[in-house]
Amino acid sequence: MARTTEPRAAGDRSGMAPAGAGALLIPVVPLGIALGLFLVISYVGCVLFYLLFPQAVLNHAVLALFLPGFNLLSWPSFLLGLAESFGYGWYVALVFAPLYNFLVSRWG
Repeated sequence: MARTTEPRAAGDRSGMAPAGAGALLIPVVPLGIALGLFLVISYVGCVLFYLLFPQAVLNHAVLALFLPGFNLLSWPSFLLGLAESFGYGWYVALVFAPLYNFLVSRWG
């Protein structure tokens, strides 16, 4: 991934590098970590909700749609779901951030 060579302003703690002409670039690594952790927390919340309220109307079979190999209530499957959730966050970051950065540098 290309990084900007322009220095950040002193005291700038936004985590976003300037792209010139006032546009800001999205850093891929922080975005990947943030999205990965967001999806992991959401996944754990969904599994905990199922464990606390198994009679709830929500159909947890949708997890198997988005997480290949997922079977509810087994440790290997739970760990696989954690890894897949984090991986989906990184996938979105690796596709979205460079695409956004390219477009904002082109037309921003």
